Amino acid sequence: MTTQHSTTADPQHQRAASIAVPRVALVGVHGFGERHLANLSRLEQAGALELVAVADPNPPQSGTLDGRVAVFPDLDGLLAARPGVDVVILATPIQTHAPLAVTALQAGMDVYVEKPPVASLAQFEKVLAAARDNGRLVQVGFQSLGSHALPAISGLIDAGGIGTVLGISATGQWLRTKAYFKRSRWAGKRSLDGTDVVDGVATNALAHAVATALHVAGAHTLDDVASVETDLYRAHATESDDTSVIRVRTAGGATVLCALTLCAPEQLDPTVTVHGTLGDITLSYTQDEVVITTPEGERREQYGRTDLLENLLDARATGAPLLSPLQHTGAFTAVLEAVRTSPAPAAIDPGSISWEGAGDDAHPVVHGISDVIERAIKAQATFAELGVPWARAIPPVRTLTLDGHPVADYQDGSQIRAVSSPRPYLHPVRTLGGTVVTDHQPLDHVWHLGAGVALQDVDGVNFWGGRTYTRDAGAYVWRPDHGRISTTAIHQTDAGGGHGGRLQETLSWSGPSGSPVLLEERTWTWSGVAPSTWRLSLDFALSPAGDQPVSLGSPGSNGRFEGGYGGFFWRLPECREPAVWTPAGRGEQETHGSVTRWLAWSGTFDGGPATLVFVAPEGSTDPWFVRLEGYPGVGQSLAWDRPVIAEPGHPVRRHVTVFVADGILATADINALINHQGDPS
Repeated sequence: MTTQHSTTADPQHQRAASIAVPRVALVGVHGFGERHLANLSRLEQAGALELVAVADPNPPQSGTLDGRVAVFPDLDGLLAARPGVDVVILATPIQTHAPLAVTALQAGMDVYVEKPPVASLAQFEKVLAAARDNGRLVQVGFQSLGSHALPAISGLIDAGGIGTVLGISATGQWLRTKAYFKRSRWAGKRSLDGTDVVDGVATNALAHAVATALHVAGAHTLDDVASVETDLYRAHATESDDTSVIRVRTAGGATVLCALTLCAPEQLDPTVTVHGTLGDITLSYTQDEVVITTPEGERREQYGRTDLLENLLDARATGAPLLSPLQHTGAFTAVLEAVRTSPAPAAIDPGSISWEGAGDDAHPVVHGISDVIERAIKAQATFAELGVPWARAIPPVRTLTLDGHPVADYQDGSQIRAVSSPRPYLHPVRTLGGTVVTDHQPLDHVWHLGAGVALQDVDGVNFWGGRTYTRDAGAYVWRPDHGRISTTAIHQTDAGGGHGGRLQETLSWSGPSGSPVLLEERTWTWSGVAPSTWRLSLDFALSPAGDQPVSLGSPGSNGRFEGGYGGFFWRLPECREPAVWTPAGRGEQETHGSVTRWLAWSGTFDGGPATLVFVAPEGSTDPWFVRLEGYPGVGQSLAWDRPVIAEPGHPVRRHVTVFVADGILATADINALINHQGDPS
């Protein structure tokens, strides 16, 4: 469905008849200033304004302007000539915006300043004070904020059109050549001659994506922002970032995740998306097009846009509100300030970059950047948190080592988004040869977290993440039922001689309100077995946090056929030629739901061939949960088709052992390994 909305009204109609035609000056006539010249010509022909002066150290070409337009080398020269300017447009380098704006405001002019309006929070406060003290208006050139799509999106959200909002994202995948960063002295700079510039993908090139996403989230002023986190990288030989994640948490509790790059394989329209429990709303803000996606299908709507200069003139004449006033770019300025004060962007490993084109037309492409951006948006995670190979490494909370070599990292899960049920887990888990055999926050299920313990239904609380399967709906639905598993005590001991160790945890499983539902005692133990094999064992015991029984369930116990996942779960990364088998059968169909002593998984991972052998204790009746076709995962089902009850004083206990081996093991190798090691329980 396409709906064409009206374009901007006739400027003549917008102005009050008693107001004289405003006299306008443009400072900066090249680059984006050329677009302003074209717009000024349009509005002047409509009788909305009179262009009386321009200022630029590099004058416009002869014949560009009407002979009546005065030309000056700079704003000071323009002001000294006193041409009676009412409104000044600043289309100048970033570092000049604030001082020029203050000068114009103090001279009694209203200001239209290009984005970003300032290069620091201190400058923002200074310009804001100058506007207030002189009673003048400042409009910021975030043209997307003039889109008629924005109030329409707000109305749709308020009407519950996509259910409860889960988060807001902005994506931008552009490409920029070497020439782009040679166009001026300030391009690609964080500072120039000791003056802040803060050029970068989030603060300049794709600043509209950030500003629009913040607007949709209702974050306008500085007070609307609770926190800003930055994760900045560069592939170009610049000071500024060109591939970054910005995560903003608003005072209202929303999360805005901006994943942006100038190193994409092709230029795509940037978008802002509102993610809801019943669907998504995606705005292509350069096109003013909205796509609403729900289970009922997809519809498209096209909108018009109010020109921000026309809006400024209307505000002068009638007192109408500005669409992009300086004070409402406070939230964006909070982002800019976070970027300004962040450490310098990390250089992306050249091995993760391909250069396309030649000479000044060459541009870098970060390998797999489109998938990484999609994953970051879906998980509301930074590149570093996702463990992207070229991103900064986040030190784990704990490390499991053998002979001085790390074999697993313990993550506390504190940065995991709320609807993925934050919880501790192991990732990456490695073979002794260094091959990684776990995955976390994968694109297909961003709530899958390495190796650990999770359940989807604990007295109605989801400690698994994602949608919840309910018997009433007969389907997975989003519910505000996500819990959090937090460590209350942790103790690690070394077996000595580099032979392994033990990690003991006390954990609290808390519901959405923060009240504990379960208490858990969890123990990881690890030891070497052979030059190419090591052993990891997990014991956990779940007890009610109160004096009442607690039901431990799964989608399977709620009616999902063979959907009995929950308890111990190991998410594997993608591998080539995967094979899964038990003593009784091979493949997902024959192993899923089976009850056998062991289950093996082998394949060729990014680091090489490896085999995992999952061993249940003697007498275990928990079926294996296996996924091979849709995604690679193995679990030991605690509640296959009916819930298990944890009684006060009688915890639910489970145990599993995993042998992690380099190379491809055969069944005979597995039997010999288990027999040699004895009963893992």
